[in-house]
Amino acid sequence: MHSSSMPRKHLLLVVDDEDDIREVAGLSLDLTEGWTVLTANGGAAGMALAASSHPDAILLDVMMPDWDGPTTLRALQGLDVTESIPVIFLTAKVQESDRQKFMLMGVRGIIAKPFDPLTLGQQIRNLLSWN
Repeated sequence: MHSSSMPRKHLLLVVDDEDDIREVAGLSLDLTEGWTVLTANGGAAGMALAASSHPDAILLDVMMPDWDGPTTLRALQGLDVTESIPVIFLTAKVQESDRQKFMLMGVRGIIAKPFDPLTLGQQIRNLLSWN
């Protein structure tokens, strides 16, 4: 089964303060893509996990207590071991002005919440050109 044509298993980090979002994202990416998913319930925890586990990409909630998405993104970008990890924002707020502001911060893309668990993996693939 594990031939050289098997796609590499990606490691994703989902950072969101809502338990159900982390759970649904983790399950859907495991079931639809076979990816390994790590989760953190806040920006500071996500930052620490990113630095120690070097995920292939980070799904980062914009609205969180303590460290919000932009704060966490700046912290990730400021650290050598995490600065090159692509970050995708998860947000319920997707006005065009926000979208432009987020893209200027250096995120690879934005996925609207609530997301569709069946297409989440494909959305991530498309944003990161993993196809």
